[in-house]
Amino acid sequence: MLREHLAEYFELDVDSPYMLLVAPVCAKCRIPMTEEQQRLFGIEKLNVPSSTIPAVTHVDYSACIQTVHAETNPVYHTLLNRFHALTGWPVLVNTSFNVRGEPIVCTPRDAYLCFMRTEMDHLVLGPFLLDKASQPPLRDDVDWRSQYQLD
Repeated sequence: MLREHLAEYFELDVDSPYMLLVAPVCAKCRIPMTEEQQRLFGIEKLNVPSSTIPAVTHVDYSACIQTVHAETNPVYHTLLNRFHALTGWPVLVNTSFNVRGEPIVCTPRDAYLCFMRTEMDHLVLGPFLLDKASQPPLRDDVDWRSQYQLD
């Protein structure tokens, strides 16, 4: 999240550059659950949008916050500013890069394989932007879904 927009979305007024703090989503951004939605459990409850920023909001209306400053992370700050200019949203979801059951991506090769095996459309890898439609199909690929046991 762009630090300069933090107070618009979260009840937090301190920096959180390492995504170590959890904060409540502001009341004006919350979407109250109906009684029927409150009775849901598991993935069904997770699929109910609970705020205007549902990708980052937990079912209890909190979120893990990472604040981004131009001074400390100029490249990512520029990306977030551009995204904000295009969409009106100064926040992106930050998550681990892996498919459920697989280890987290550690190398460019891991990233490319995960990208090609999933429904991702684009992959930013260092200074490169890969468009899946422009990539050749994977050759001699294995049935990667059978390699890892789901939790």
